[in-house]
Amino acid sequence: MAFIQFNNITKRFPGVLALDRVSFGVERGSCHALMGENGAGKSTLGKILAGVYVADEGDIQLDGKSIRAVNPLAARKLGIAMVHQELAFCPNLTVAENLCLGDLPARAGWLDRRRMRDQARGMLDEIEADIPVDVPIGELSTAQEQMVQIAAALGTRAQVIVMDEPTSSLSVRESEHLFELLGQLKARGITVIYVSHRLEEIFRLCDTVTVLRDGCQVATERIAETNTDRIIHQMVGREVKQYSSQHLERSLGDEVLRIENLSSPGKFHGVNFTLRKGEILGFAGLVGAGRSEIAQAIFGVDPNVAGRVFVHGREMPLGSVTTALASGIGFLPEDRKRMGLVLSMNCRENTSMAILSRLSLGGFVKRRQERAIVQRYVEQLRVKTTSLEAGIDGLSGGNQQKVALAKWLARECDILIVDEPTRGVDVGAKAEIHRLLDELACQGLALLVISSELPEVMNLSRRIMVLREGHVAGELAREEFSQPNLMRLMAGLEAKAA
Repeated sequence: MAFIQFNNITKRFPGVLALDRVSFGVERGSCHALMGENGAGKSTLGKILAGVYVADEGDIQLDGKSIRAVNPLAARKLGIAMVHQELAFCPNLTVAENLCLGDLPARAGWLDRRRMRDQARGMLDEIEADIPVDVPIGELSTAQEQMVQIAAALGTRAQVIVMDEPTSSLSVRESEHLFELLGQLKARGITVIYVSHRLEEIFRLCDTVTVLRDGCQVATERIAETNTDRIIHQMVGREVKQYSSQHLERSLGDEVLRIENLSSPGKFHGVNFTLRKGEILGFAGLVGAGRSEIAQAIFGVDPNVAGRVFVHGREMPLGSVTTALASGIGFLPEDRKRMGLVLSMNCRENTSMAILSRLSLGGFVKRRQERAIVQRYVEQLRVKTTSLEAGIDGLSGGNQQKVALAKWLARECDILIVDEPTRGVDVGAKAEIHRLLDELACQGLALLVISSELPEVMNLSRRIMVLREGHVAGELAREEFSQPNLMRLMAGLEAKAA
């Protein structure tokens, strides 16, 4: 008998049937993958098990007994925890406060802060995460937040852990550490439900896979009895071809961006590089290497940055987003929910917000023109939404990412900085986004692409700069690309000659 049994699970949201009579079993102590395109229902199913949502119909059995977790606390009492793809903490509270929030240690009726910090450090030590416990969660990087979530899930001593895209913001080294942890969890008899778009992880870690498409269960199979092509076809119902970058065959244009001695205290120091028209420059590095911080500084987010930035040969003042926008720079951040989107707005408003000045006349937005532009990018990026007026917070993470990208495509920037372009995006959408970035480069756009996925950054880029501890560790030309070379530079070693 299955340890976890889903029976005819159905969940509806306004205008959307997210899950339609999904039924399958999960074995005790196994790692069971959930796969599917964005909007297929994977995260929704995981959240129902973890008490974030309640199913409209159907039944879940745990070890032969029917359960109904109406909230995450009820799920935790049943031994079920979840590592969310997006931030699931209180950003204004410290790491220690968030980790101990469900069970705050007390002495004589007062919060025992020393025990709380010690308890939090112990939880982080268990996963070997070197993260200070006294800083607010909101000051951590996305990758650090994800490691804290993993520590929180393990700290509950749960018997079932749902992991929703756990490596989406982790570098190669952090991902390898997570894989080791998963092996230890399975050895302890803990059951893991693993939601991911990364096929290589599924075949490495999981015992069984369930594929969902449009809310329906397509297949549940042993990993040993399936293959990559079969799963992709089950996910998308069509053939997905690996996209080969065409911009690499074209000549580069003039220099459009030059960075000289860019520095920010405690973040990065002495960064120099150039970017030319029609070029994709990749940034690689471990978590904390300074990649995202450099991107934010160029876009004017960092008030403490020093150095010089030249756009089309003219020096651009630092520390102003307005100036960066006026200079033709766009920025798709890693954390789409906090920095890339306005969750209270709908798809149309989020897509057009960067071009409102162009769409406005006499203080009024030209709605017909706005809808035509938004519709074009929604169709081009194949955003799954019931309408342009649908709330952005009701879309899957991957579809939110597409809208965040559409915003900058609509603005038609000269320079586009893209931080983790396919984070939380399925295999079909990933190929589409790669194709779009390549087409933008072919059209003469200059792109700076930051990615923790080494195959992605190698596939897209003409050059790759490797960052380590806030410094440029090295730069590789395309003929020098290899994962070992990149990893050597990330570790502070010299790359080997091609």
